[in-house]
Formats: sequence, structure tokens, C-alpha cells
Amino acid sequence: MTTAADHTPLLSDRLTAWVRDQPPCERFALAALIEEDELLARECVRRILVAEHDGGAVSCDWLAFEARYSRAPGLTSSDKAFLALIVAVRFPRNITFWNLESLGDRRLAIVLRAMAKLAGSDTIAVGTRV
Repeated sequence: MTTAADHTPLLSDRLTAWVRDQPPCERFALAALIEEDELLARECVRRILVAEHDGGAVSCDWLAFEARYSRAPGLTSSDKAFLALIVAVRFPRNITFWNLESLGDRRLAIVLRAMAKLAGSDTIAVGTRV
């Protein structure tokens, strides 16, 4: 038996539909957050990032998110380091990289791909060499 909830598009799909018409920095930051998957699944992150609109539309409120994510309950230093870098992709600016070692390989690769896209490169391969 299917329910109405079974037919509701996933949040990532709804955000992807919204971000198509946004600037590249917005698209790349959101793509990285969707790729990482774990943080967007957390209520504390969704509550301060995702703005719900009439008719089921959604968008990202990056300004509110930037001001509040570091105080969100339950986020580790690795989570906060990753989010700081994603916010820096959204709002390109100078940031420190003192906490990169806390990201781990998977999150670091996601951030590096987003940064390469932001720089206009689609030819730099980021990942494990085989």
C-alpha cells in the first residue's frame, strides 16, 4: 500500500529543482551538501537551512544557516568543518583551513570537487587513484 508521503518528492530533489536557476556558487554548495547526504538528513541542519514555501517549494537560506550552524546541537567538529567549507563555496571568501584533517577522505573529496567547479574546472579529477 502506498501513502501520500510515498509520492512526495525527496527534499534533495526539491532543492535540486529550485537551485537550477541559482548562481553557480549556490548550485555547487548545495550539490556538495546533497552528495555528503548525512548532514542534510539531520533535522538540526534542515531546520536552519531549508526554507519551506507555499505549494511545497523549498529554497536554501544560506545567510541564516551561516549565522547559526556552528551552534546547532549534535554537530561534531568534523561536521562543522565541512559546513564551514560549504558555506565558503556559497559565499566565496577567505577562510582558514586549520581543520581540514577532521574531514576525512570522503568529505574532503566532496569539498575539493565543489571548489574545482567554483573555479570553473570540470577536468580536475578528485578521488582515489586506481
